[in-house]
Amino acid sequence: MKEQYKFLAFDLGAESGRAVLGTLAGGKIALEVIHRFRTEGLMMLGVRQWDLTRIYEDMITGLRICAKEHTAELDGIGVDTWGVDFGLVAEDGTVLGNPVHYRDKRNDGMQEKAFTKVSREEIYKGTGIQYLPFNTNFQLLSLVERDSPVLKAADTLLMMGDVLGYLLSGAKACEYSGASTTQLLDPHTRKWNDGLIKALGIPRRLFLDPVDPGSVIGTLLPEIAATTGLDADIPIIAPCTHDTGAAVASVPVTDTSKPWAYLSSGTWSLLGAELDEPEVSDASLAASFTNEGGAGGKIRFLKNIFGLWLVQECRRAWEREGTTLDYATITTEAADAKPFGPIIDLDDERLLAPEHMPEMIQTLCKESGQAVPESRGEITRCALESLAVKYRDTLADMDGVLGRKTETLHIIGGGTQNKLLCQMTADACGIPVVTGPIEATALGNIGVQAMGVGALASLDALRETVAASVELETFIPENTDAWNGLGLKG
Repeated sequence: MKEQYKFLAFDLGAESGRAVLGTLAGGKIALEVIHRFRTEGLMMLGVRQWDLTRIYEDMITGLRICAKEHTAELDGIGVDTWGVDFGLVAEDGTVLGNPVHYRDKRNDGMQEKAFTKVSREEIYKGTGIQYLPFNTNFQLLSLVERDSPVLKAADTLLMMGDVLGYLLSGAKACEYSGASTTQLLDPHTRKWNDGLIKALGIPRRLFLDPVDPGSVIGTLLPEIAATTGLDADIPIIAPCTHDTGAAVASVPVTDTSKPWAYLSSGTWSLLGAELDEPEVSDASLAASFTNEGGAGGKIRFLKNIFGLWLVQECRRAWEREGTTLDYATITTEAADAKPFGPIIDLDDERLLAPEHMPEMIQTLCKESGQAVPESRGEITRCALESLAVKYRDTLADMDGVLGRKTETLHIIGGGTQNKLLCQMTADACGIPVVTGPIEATALGNIGVQAMGVGALASLDALRETVAASVELETFIPENTDAWNGLGLKG
C-alpha cells in the first residue's frame, strides 16, 4: 500500500458543482476545492433541463486545473450527483440530448397514471422507495405515455452520475446507489424489478446490471488526458454516484453500539438510519420512508424532506426584486425574529417549484389559519422552524417504524453552517446533534474511491478516517419543552 493517494471528486449539486482534490495520507483525508462551477438547470423550448455540455466543459476545466496547478497523477476520478434524473444513450454511444430536470412539468399526473397499472402498495413493496412525483419511474412513464421518439431511439439509460462517468471514460455503467433512487430496483435482490418495468411499459433494454460503489468502470479517455495534461489510464471509479449515498458514507460514526441517525442537509434534507436490510413494511410505507443503496452493502433508510431549498428560493426571489443578500444576513434576520411562529406543511408539493417562495410560505400560513409572516426575518424563521419540526416528527416516525430510540443525530453537508437551524434541530428533537463534516459528499466520494482501489479496507475504516480528518461540533438540546407542542401535528 502506498503512503499517499490522490483522488479527484466531482461533486455536483442542483445549484453548483466542485472539483475537489483529496489526498489520503497518514490516516486522514485532506481536501482542496480546485474548481467551482454552476450546474443549475435551464428552460429551453418549455422544458426544464440540465445543461450537460456546460457541466462537461467545466469538468474538463477542473481536470486541466488539477494537472496544471496540482498533480497530473491521480489514483482515481469519481463523480457524484443528485438522484432520479437520467440521460438516454443511443446504440452508437450518442447521448440523446440534455437530461431533463426533475422539476419539469412532464412528471405531472404520472403517479396517478402509474397507480392505474400497478398498485401503490405493490410498487413500494417491490422497490422500497418513497413516493415523490419526480421519481425516475414516473419520468420514464411520461415518455411512454407520450410515445417519445427519444425513448424509441435509446439503447441505454444512465443515471446522472453515470452519464458524466461515461463522458470521461467512454464506459457505460450503472452504479447501485444511483440505480436505487429510480423506484425500479428490487431492494432485496438489488436487481431490476422486471415485473414493474414491464407493467409500466418501460423498455427493459435500457437497464444495465448495477455495479457496487467503488467499482472501476474504465479509464480516462485518451483525448481527455491529452487535452488536460493528466496522465493516461487514470481509473474512472463509480463512488456512490448518488450524492446522498456519498455523504452518508462519510458520517463520522466511530461508536455504533447506540442508535444513531443522519441528516444530510443541503438543498434537500435527507434524514434516516443505516440498515443491513431494507424495511418495506406497511408502517414504513405509511410513514413514507425510502430504502436506497449505500456503500459497504448498507441500506439508507431515509425520508426526503424539502431542505434549505426554501431559504435558497426566498433569497432568489428577494434578489429578483432588487435586494442582494447573503445567507449570513438572512440567517441573522431570522435569529432576530420572534421565535415559535407559524409552521408550514413541508409535504405540500407546491413548495417544489413555486414562482415566488416567500409568497408561497405566506399562502400556506394563511391557509392553515396561522399568523402570516411579513418581514424577511419572519419568513425565513418560519422556514427554519418548520424544518426543525419536520426533522423532529420524521425522527419520531422512523424510530416508531424501526422500534428504537435514536440517541444522536449527525448533521452533515453544507447545512451544518447554519448554526441557528442546527440548534433548533437539537432543541426540537431533544437529543444531541453532532455537525460535520461540511464537505461530507466529497469526503464520501473520495473515501469510496479509496475503498475501490484498496487504500481503505472498509466503510468503518472510511468513517474513522473522516472522524480523524475534520472538526466536529455538538449542539446540546435547550428549551425542548417549548418545541413539544409546536407543529401541524399539534
